[in-house]
Amino acid sequence: MSSISPVQGPSTGGNTVTITGTGFTGATSVLFGSVSAAFTVVSATQITATAPAAPVAPVAVTVVTAGGTSNGVLYFYVPPPTVASVSPSMGPIAGGNTVTITGTGLTLTTAVHFGTGAATGIVIVSDNQITAQAPSGSGTVAVMVTTPGGTSLPGVGSPYYTYVALPVITTLNPTQGPASGGNAVTISGNHLGLTTSVLIGGIRVPFVAISDGELVAVSPGGAPGPVSVTATTPGGVSNSASYQLVAGPGV
Repeated sequence: MSSISPVQGPSTGGNTVTITGTGFTGATSVLFGSVSAAFTVVSATQITATAPAAPVAPVAVTVVTAGGTSNGVLYFYVPPPTVASVSPSMGPIAGGNTVTITGTGLTLTTAVHFGTGAATGIVIVSDNQITAQAPSGSGTVAVMVTTPGGTSLPGVGSPYYTYVALPVITTLNPTQGPASGGNAVTISGNHLGLTTSVLIGGIRVPFVAISDGELVAVSPGGAPGPVSVTATTPGGVSNSASYQLVAGPGV
C-alpha cells in the first residue's frame, strides 16, 4: 500500500476512502485497525472502501489478499466540531461582516454555513476559534462548521445568527433647533429598535429607542446650518435625514 485519500474522517464513519498500492486483485478484506470495511476492488492498484465507525484515534488501514496482509497506512478518526457561540450574533441582510465563531474541533474547518448560505474569508485562529465573513441572508439561522469530522449541530450557547434589516429614517420632528443644542428630536422610520448609535452632524448623541419605528435623540451644539442625522443598527447605517441648526437671536 502506498497511500489513502482522504487520510482522516468522522468517527461515525461512512465516508469513502480510496486506497492506492499494488497487488489488490483478489483482495479478501480491508481493515481499519481491526475493523472490517466494505470495499470494492477497482483495479490491481486501487480499492475504494467505506470507513467503519470507530473511536477518535489513528488506525492502520491494511488490505488482505491470498498473498498476505499489506503494510499499514494511518487513517485518523476526527471528532465532530461544535459551535458554542457566535459574535456578533446579528448583522446586515447583505452580509459581509466578520463573525467570530467559538467552539471545539475547529482547526480543520473546511466550510462554514449560515443556514444554507456559505461563508467566505474563513480564518482559523485556534482549535477553539475561527472568523468568517457572513453571507447574505434573512431571518434567524444556525451557524454550522464543517470539518473532516463532520458538521456541527446547533447546541448550547448562541450558535444562531439573526439577519437585521437596514434602518430607515423617514421623518424628523422638529426639523430644526437651536445651534446651542439640547433640543429633543423625534426620529421616525423603520427597523430602528436595535439602534446602537445616532449621529447628528457627525456627533454621537444621547438617544432612547421608543419602538421599532421611533427614536428620541438630543441634538448637539454646532455652527448654524444643515446637518445630517443617521442611525446605526446591526443591520447597518440608515439613510441620512437633514436637521437645521438655527442661530439664536442677537442684540
